[in-house]
Amino acid sequence: MSSLYDLCLVGRVLTDSIVHFPSLKNTLADLWHPLRGVSIIEVENKKILFRFYCEIDMNRVLDGMPWFFNRHLIVFHRLVGGEEPNLVPLWHTVFWIQVHNLPIGMTSEGTARQIGDFVGKFQEYDASLVTRGGSKFMRIRVLLDVRLPLKRKKRISTG
Repeated sequence: MSSLYDLCLVGRVLTDSIVHFPSLKNTLADLWHPLRGVSIIEVENKKILFRFYCEIDMNRVLDGMPWFFNRHLIVFHRLVGGEEPNLVPLWHTVFWIQVHNLPIGMTSEGTARQIGDFVGKFQEYDASLVTRGGSKFMRIRVLLDVRLPLKRKKRISTG
């Protein structure tokens, strides 16, 4: 039996300002270009329900996080089981972080996991080193608590 909220995300824009809902709805639908469409509905407590009509569309949105509206972060949560959108706390989001100046030999998944868990909660890492502007860096996807300040630097000893 499928749940009422299969293929649904609940989200909210992290701002105390008023969010113009029709603009948000049009902007996100234009950005996402869902194959089968998306219904975007305002619910209580400044929360928004996003109902997708195929798994691929929803996964593309989740994989593309973080998303912003008018320079404000949108926090999402995938609804599972019998979760009620109004009761879901929206305090965590996923970011890709860049780690620069790593010594040779320190670009393993183990190092990525340690750094990711220092910054937030490690999710995954890009095994290929990315080069931009002559500088190489590692990309790590982390889950962050938006209520906490960002951690910016960490010294790593090589032995």
